[in-house]
Amino acid sequence: MSIRTVLTTLSGGSASSGAAELACRVAARFGAHLEALHVRLDVAELVLAAGAEGLAAAADIGWADQTEVAVESRAEDTRTAFLAAAARHQLPLVEAPVPGIAGASWREETGDAPALISRRARFFDLVVLGRSDRVIDAPHTDAIEETLMRSGRPVLLAPAEAPPALGETVAVGWNGSAEAVRALVAALPFLRLARETILIALGAPDGEGAEQVLAYLRMHGIIARQRMVPSVPGEGPGGQILSAARDEGADLLVLGGYGRAPWRESLFGGATRELLGRSLLPLLLAH
Repeated sequence: MSIRTVLTTLSGGSASSGAAELACRVAARFGAHLEALHVRLDVAELVLAAGAEGLAAAADIGWADQTEVAVESRAEDTRTAFLAAAARHQLPLVEAPVPGIAGASWREETGDAPALISRRARFFDLVVLGRSDRVIDAPHTDAIEETLMRSGRPVLLAPAEAPPALGETVAVGWNGSAEAVRALVAALPFLRLARETILIALGAPDGEGAEQVLAYLRMHGIIARQRMVPSVPGEGPGGQILSAARDEGADLLVLGGYGRAPWRESLFGGATRELLGRSLLPLLLAH
């Protein structure tokens, strides 16, 4: 129930800035070690794939060389931007983590980003992933889904532009599920430092055990208040939770992720996909 290691993944795209900023804030706040992982495009695999498809570009050595140069440049630019963010938050660059001391490190790998990220994330207390403005309302986000489903670790989703505050007012979405319990426990370090915690219970009159949640939080020194949100026909649960969190002025929303398998959510909807497509709030998710 503490945060000592944080992993963030930075592609160099529009999502990287928000992810780097929030990850640095979290590491500085909790005295944690922060590792930034950049996954490079595998140019050799790309050339092979192009050749298999019979594309003329596969035979163009100049094209492959230019792509390799672009990949190298993107990695260097991303590293430079991350080191600048770490310096702003007084996170020194170190080669190896030092227990109890905030610091930062840089790591590069080549290959399939979702698979590499989800495997690397397993031995970090928190993973910070970015969300590009371009994927708002998109139906699919591979790295987010893979990390949530396969790493076993909580994921903090950062908007493309980091908000001015994080974790001052925290809203916790509650439906009584195992995923909601995991998210609640993962959020305890944030809740202990928050000025206000609001438990948003959706639908059931008894809030699916919301009173027990409030008692559990009190045992951890956290005084939260409950907000009941009645189900509204025709409106998804994700939208209702998000609206309530915005009404409360929350700067962080905590909830369980993918109570159903992603393919079922893609067919039948689901709060997770709804929030991934609509929320510009930072989201702390656990599966």
